[in-house]
Amino acid sequence: MRTLHVTQGGSAAASLRIALSAAGRDHDTVIELLDDLAVGPLRGVDDAPDARAAFWERVIGDTLPVWIARLAAERAKFDALAAGSEQVVIWHGQSAADQLMLRRVAYHLRSAPQRLNEVRLSIADMDDPRAWASVRADQATATGIFPPERLRAKLAEAAPISVLRISRLALEWLEARQANAELRYLVSNTFKSGLYTDLDALVLEHAGSEWRPAARVAGAVTALADRGQLFVSDTVAFWRCRELAAAGRLELRGDARSIEHWRTATLRVAPAAAHR
Repeated sequence: MRTLHVTQGGSAAASLRIALSAAGRDHDTVIELLDDLAVGPLRGVDDAPDARAAFWERVIGDTLPVWIARLAAERAKFDALAAGSEQVVIWHGQSAADQLMLRRVAYHLRSAPQRLNEVRLSIADMDDPRAWASVRADQATATGIFPPERLRAKLAEAAPISVLRISRLALEWLEARQANAELRYLVSNTFKSGLYTDLDALVLEHAGSEWRPAARVAGAVTALADRGQLFVSDTVAFWRCRELAAAGRLELRGDARSIEHWRTATLRVAPAAAHR
């Protein structure tokens, strides 16, 4: 019988498919989950996706109906997992998004604990962990940063998740969903709530009073937001720049409608904001 491999993000799914093919396991299926659960509202995400769809509409663009459809399709993947009979392997690194994904899957499959397995990935699995540790102060990892050959080597380490742990993971998902934080950090394997202003402070720190490329500022934010095992994407960093501009704290030049346009946009701290 085929095995279902669940992972977070397109890069992780692509690498895992290569790893499975190289191991002669083409009959297995990779379930690709795309929603970054570490940012934005979670309340209602398993029932009515409207609030979360509105969040991603603001962050990335497109229309609200498009995002409602995308999140409904994501939810349908969980329904299909729960309705099946195959063994499920959850691949997760030590990051807020991966760990939330693990807990969400555990919640939806809590009635079939005998089907749930996991592969854990950490800094110790990096080919050069010292180099990676120098980049991330919190030593966060995500499945998507590992090459296919490393994932192939980890296939044999898939192990069952105990019933007790599944229950705890499911409860922690409910707690994170109810807390409905703006950002979610993972500290000592416990979720802590954060605010968008945590990212805004980094944007303003690196924007400066002189015009500079928006992409450079966003890159600084993604690199320096290295606490609480939260990976911040370019898309989220650009969104915070737009929100700060709308609030009069940044000035923008150029088209800022999408991440593609941001490659040529420039920004600076608004003169009035610089003297606050």
